[in-house]
Amino acid sequence: MQKPRMSSKIFLGIVVLPLTLGLAACGSKEEKKPASQVAAKVNNSEISVHQINYVLTRSGANAANPEQAAKLRKDVLEKLIDQQLAVDMAVEKKLDRSPEVMSALEAARREILARAYAEQIAGAQQKPTVDEARDYYAKNPALFAERRIFSMQEIIVPESAGTAAALREMVAANKSMEEIARFLKGKDIKFAGNAATRPAEQIPLELLPKVHALKDGQAIVLENGNALTVMRLAASQSQPVNADQALPRIQQFLANQRAGEATGKEMKALRDKAQISYVGDFAQSAPAVQAAAPAATPAAKPAAPAAAAKDPAASAIEKGVAGLK
Repeated sequence: MQKPRMSSKIFLGIVVLPLTLGLAACGSKEEKKPASQVAAKVNNSEISVHQINYVLTRSGANAANPEQAAKLRKDVLEKLIDQQLAVDMAVEKKLDRSPEVMSALEAARREILARAYAEQIAGAQQKPTVDEARDYYAKNPALFAERRIFSMQEIIVPESAGTAAALREMVAANKSMEEIARFLKGKDIKFAGNAATRPAEQIPLELLPKVHALKDGQAIVLENGNALTVMRLAASQSQPVNADQALPRIQQFLANQRAGEATGKEMKALRDKAQISYVGDFAQSAPAVQAAAPAATPAAKPAAPAAAAKDPAASAIEKGVAGLK
């Protein structure tokens, strides 16, 4: 008899939330919750108000008024009911015993515990002060007081093409992007073109000073790994952000940065104390030490949202019920 199969992504979407809430969904059936905290009963299981609140918190769904809040809570409850029914059937069909699902559950458990430890480290850090945020504001005018929106044109060429010197000469001579493109075509050099409009906070911090220094119509040549990029500032628009708007975001950015540094130091200390040995193919060469990922730039304004779904609130709820991380 062929065993029923279920996509790991679908099953994870069903399982991860109960796992995050209890890490022992099956064993929680015998624990009785106060009647006032029970939102619904599904066969022998109960769905609590705490579960609904958790999903709403993780999804980031916001209600404009009490009526909308009540609807959101009801929508979450209905999805949790569907989820519990699916979980019950999965357990009945012994899908929770399949190697694929057991591995997924263990991976989710490990991720949740590791994240909880990282959050504990972050929570123990001193919160950035307003004075620290003001100092950051003053030292980064390109992000705030002198913030601009950049409309840029780019031509990306493989570094192996050996055109770096020629491209720099053309840029210094204020050649147009069309002239540069014709030059590359004449040399039978393949290249890629791109145009984009980006606010200052969406440009990497290490690159921002160079872009900010450009005047409209000017260009630079950047080396990026195995490629050269000719970047021309077609136009720009001044759109400063005052201190009152920026300081809360800067404080959050500095807090995230501080938490990331503290977590990185803690993990290094744990690695130094731990006995770690690599086996098999992984033992052939020592792993390179990975640098901590750079913290995100404190956005002067929220990033442009993706194309809106038909029902943004419902979409947020779906993410929460699926175990939004």
